[in-house]
Amino acid sequence: MLKDNLSDRRLYDSCDRFRQTAYPNFYPTLSDMDEEEIFFCIALTQVPGIGHTGAKRLMDEMKSATAIFGRRNELREILPDVNRRLEKVLDAPQAMKRAEEEMRFIRKNGIRCLTLFDEDFPPLLRECDDAPILLFFKGDAELNVRRTVSMVGTRKITTYGQYLCDGFLKELKEYYPDILITSGLAYGIDIHAHRAALANQFPTVGVLAHGLDRIYPSVHRQTAVKMLEQGGLITEYLSGTEPERYNFISRNRIIAGMSNATVVVESGDKGGALITAEMALGYNRECFAFPGRATDECSQGCNRLIRENKATLIQSAKDFIQAMGWKSAPLKRTVQRSLFPELTGKEQQIANILDKQEKVQVDALAIEADLPIQEIKTLLFGLEMKGAVRTLAGGVYELLH
Repeated sequence: MLKDNLSDRRLYDSCDRFRQTAYPNFYPTLSDMDEEEIFFCIALTQVPGIGHTGAKRLMDEMKSATAIFGRRNELREILPDVNRRLEKVLDAPQAMKRAEEEMRFIRKNGIRCLTLFDEDFPPLLRECDDAPILLFFKGDAELNVRRTVSMVGTRKITTYGQYLCDGFLKELKEYYPDILITSGLAYGIDIHAHRAALANQFPTVGVLAHGLDRIYPSVHRQTAVKMLEQGGLITEYLSGTEPERYNFISRNRIIAGMSNATVVVESGDKGGALITAEMALGYNRECFAFPGRATDECSQGCNRLIRENKATLIQSAKDFIQAMGWKSAPLKRTVQRSLFPELTGKEQQIANILDKQEKVQVDALAIEADLPIQEIKTLLFGLEMKGAVRTLAGGVYELLH
């Protein structure tokens, strides 16, 4: 833990002197301590030999990247079992230079930087031992939410996989319309899950395997732009980072780590989706898979996860919700005038009753509304003409949403 004999201001002054010594051409314009912390978080990710787990452990112990660099000469006293090379590797002028370059990029492009202890940092991800200490985010989604679900799968999506994505999210919308849907913006299940989320008005976030200076694959740019207004794009990688193969494997831990549950829609016997599922299990998160025919190549991975008891078999959003232990009754929706702006006051009263009770016989409706039966029939006729209700057998009426 940090000692109390050094004030925050002296700590930042110490860091300023270190930066100016390590990188004499750096003239800071940063006056805000939050930006100072972002600067040092970026620098820490560029120090060779530390890695995800090492950086996370240092942040957990020291509580800030500023403290790690500012008190680098005291780390052996504070953390007795720390590698004796750490003090030397933290003297890293190239890391400081790269951090300043990235600060210019994020300022120019309006990118949000979420450090490990930022209140908007995904809370479930923070619990993971190998969590990134810094995330770059562009978009409007709330990342510190109660429920986040990741959907992953094969890049060779079939019609069956498309059907599962569409049906799962459409049904899920009836129960929990505010769930954050995450995936990797890749070909196949990933991009279809994002598009199905957008179609059902879910916020959806794509976790990238490269910096925010590009979109890969480029054919998904249009969807990515839409996601900026209904979700966003997030990455741990600095600008200029290429979408290398090993980056995709690394980013899968973020998809799994920030989610309450991972749903594998379709997967071959090998692939990134299975890696994500294994990571989710390693984080003690729930994992689910849709089954497929024994002869279908794109269902081999899902069937194996189910067979080995690594994933719970689901066939619908209701199955998923029940397995998660969430409330399984569909949300009741109050009919708003915006749906039928031409409704009169009494018509709105009838519509609200039908919305609560779903199907109501005309006599019961008259009693509930406390209106004469003839007036109820007149009102119902008007609602039918406006496309708000329909008549069923036996004088029963149903609201049309």
